[in-house]
Amino acid sequence: MSTRLPAVTVVGSINLDIIATTDRIPSPGETVGGGALTHQPGGKGANQAVAAARLGASSRMIGAVGNDASGRLMLESLSGAGVDATGVAVLDGDATGTALIMVDRDGENQIVVCPGANFRFSLEGVEFGPDETLLFQLEVGLPVVLEAARRSSGFFVLNAAPAMDLPAELLERCDLVIVNETEYELIPALAEAKLVAVTYGKDGSAMLERGRKVAEAPASAVTVANTIGAGDAFCAALVLALRAGLDYSTALAVANAVGADAVGDPSSQPALAPLADYVARAAGVGVAAR
Repeated sequence: MSTRLPAVTVVGSINLDIIATTDRIPSPGETVGGGALTHQPGGKGANQAVAAARLGASSRMIGAVGNDASGRLMLESLSGAGVDATGVAVLDGDATGTALIMVDRDGENQIVVCPGANFRFSLEGVEFGPDETLLFQLEVGLPVVLEAARRSSGFFVLNAAPAMDLPAELLERCDLVIVNETEYELIPALAEAKLVAVTYGKDGSAMLERGRKVAEAPASAVTVANTIGAGDAFCAALVLALRAGLDYSTALAVANAVGADAVGDPSSQPALAPLADYVARAAGVGVAAR
């Protein structure tokens, strides 16, 4: 593994997470009392950019917030976590994206996203370097991701969430697609993608080439506090581990260890150790090297 982590540019959503934590999530029409309310920085894009920075990488965020108090808070949060937020647009006339989240005592959640500025975001004025590592999700709209795929030539990673049909052009451009097991089932075209990482919760993760499993790694046992940012931390860690030269199985084991720390933290943007600490922790865990 290279001792110098690659720089990562994350293009994606930036949200304020409004989280109600309760003993259990209510059924339709039911009211559950006794909840605790928190406001946290979130959004899949911002979560991944912050995770990359906290793992020790140089992290740049491209996205949009509204010209409002929530937007200012999100920019301060990104910068405070060590993320270069100079590429985040501040849009008049749009509210900053907001996610309304309910979390039960087991860490399970239900989420409604109000995208706000995330859906008026464009790549106007944004440039990508020829060797840049790029990490995208689908909370900013497919047209933005497609435009970036056409305009960039670096290592291109797509966290295909939320799940939707993906154009063949985009899938062919992706050097890596990251999904959970539900998203993999909802996007049949992924069976033909050149490289896909799939997470299975407590059953670990696997790497597939054109639908054939080529590596896997078990999950780490952990007490769940909040699953909201775990997948995003996994994505950032996997990209960094692969770009640092780790083989598939070791990279998956490292990302699993990072995800385990994330689910044990109640924050959408959890505290993380440097990536090298997780590499040491995961030594010998990977199975079926590439």
